[in-house]
Amino acid sequence: MLHNLSVKSKLAYAFSVLTVMVVCISINSIYALNQSRQAFESYLEGVNARANVAAQLRAAVDRRAIAARNIVLVTTASDLALEKTDVVAAHSDVQAHLTELKRLVARPDALDQARALVGRIDKIEQAYAPVATAILELENAGRRDAAIAKMNAECRPLLAKLTHATDEYAALTRQKEAEIAADYDQQYVLTRNIQLGVCLAAILLAIGAAAAITRSIVEPLKRAVQTANAVAQGDLRTTLHVSGRDETASLLRALQQMNDRLTATIGQVRESSTAVECAAREIATGNTDLSQRTEEQAASLEETAASMEQLNSAVKSNSESASHAASLAGNAFDIARRGNAVVGRVVETMNGISDSSTEIANITAIIEGIAFQTNILALNAAVEAARAGEQGRGFAVVASEVRTLAQRSSSAAKDIKILIENSVQKVQDGALLASDAGRTMAEVTAAVTKVTDIMQEIAAASGEQSRGIEQVNQAIVQMDQVTQQNAALVEEAAAAAQALHDQGIHLTAAVAFFSISDA
Repeated sequence: MLHNLSVKSKLAYAFSVLTVMVVCISINSIYALNQSRQAFESYLEGVNARANVAAQLRAAVDRRAIAARNIVLVTTASDLALEKTDVVAAHSDVQAHLTELKRLVARPDALDQARALVGRIDKIEQAYAPVATAILELENAGRRDAAIAKMNAECRPLLAKLTHATDEYAALTRQKEAEIAADYDQQYVLTRNIQLGVCLAAILLAIGAAAAITRSIVEPLKRAVQTANAVAQGDLRTTLHVSGRDETASLLRALQQMNDRLTATIGQVRESSTAVECAAREIATGNTDLSQRTEEQAASLEETAASMEQLNSAVKSNSESASHAASLAGNAFDIARRGNAVVGRVVETMNGISDSSTEIANITAIIEGIAFQTNILALNAAVEAARAGEQGRGFAVVASEVRTLAQRSSSAAKDIKILIENSVQKVQDGALLASDAGRTMAEVTAAVTKVTDIMQEIAAASGEQSRGIEQVNQAIVQMDQVTQQNAALVEEAAAAAQALHDQGIHLTAAVAFFSISDA
């Protein structure tokens, strides 16, 4: 049956049984502890409480009896007052303890005999209390002899009955305590025996389950170890007969399948090792030829890389020349632009001179007009001087001189006018020439700008061409490196093929180590 259970199920069942046993032991222990607790609480709240109250009642009765006796014995007033106080206090304690004891014996767990004894104590106390009160009243009235006689005749017999009844209740309480102790001892022995029996059964069950589970696991593992050792020795002829559905049975089946597959694999490896050896030999030969061709290709790539490097140097030189020409064209553009600006300023200056010459011509015309008017005035003055005769001769000389100056001024103004007109004409001609020169410089500037742009484009194209050739050169260098790496890889492949050939030989020898059954 155990062979059909998994190891997990076996362990689960075993630990479940042990768990059940532990739970049973725990339940029994808890039950026993609960019983003990209830018994102890019953003892504390019942018998023990009633015993304590009874002892307190007996002590209060004794204190009251002693105080009552001392009332008739003391001689001083202070001692008498003190004893009276003790009697009253002790009597109050007796009544309180008796009331508490009656309440306790009224509980269901109290014995009927205890209730009867407490009833008798209460009855005696009811008879004793009036006698004690009467004795106290007689003492207060100064009738000590009557008080002593009443104490001896009535109080002492009742006190003897009361103490006897309380002693009987104390004896009953001790008897009940002894019975409770005996019951507890019996309960302890029974609980101990049950606990020991359950523990012994659990131990025996655990030992049996451990032995059965161990046997069901260890024996298949031994067979598995034997099979693994046989495989380690190269013997693949072992056959395992497996039954059951647990993990160990699955392990044995897996070992048998592994053994069968190893047998088939070793057979196939034996057949393939020779083919691997021949193929490795052919691969080694082919890799040798490929290595030679790869080395030739690497040499060609090195030559191509050198040519591309020279071409790249030439293109870089062209690019630098184009950049230099572009720089010179830029300088020429700057010079033409500055010349254009100078011509513009010359045109402006010529225009200013033309304007100034026009103003001077206008001023000369004004001077000529003034000279003409002065000449007329001089003629008029000469005529008037002639009319004046001798008195006007001096004035006529002055008028003649003024006329001469006016004529000279008019002649000079005409000469200046002619010179100014010639200057204005020449200035206008110069302004036209300067304007033509400005347009020509503008055209030169535009042409230089175009040349500069073209040279910059040539320089940019040369730079791009240089970068392209550099990239091609890098690609060729990378191809050369890859070719060199391929050559190294081919050599490594040739070495690997030779190693594969050697491994094929070793593989054939290694496979020969295994022994398999003939198909």
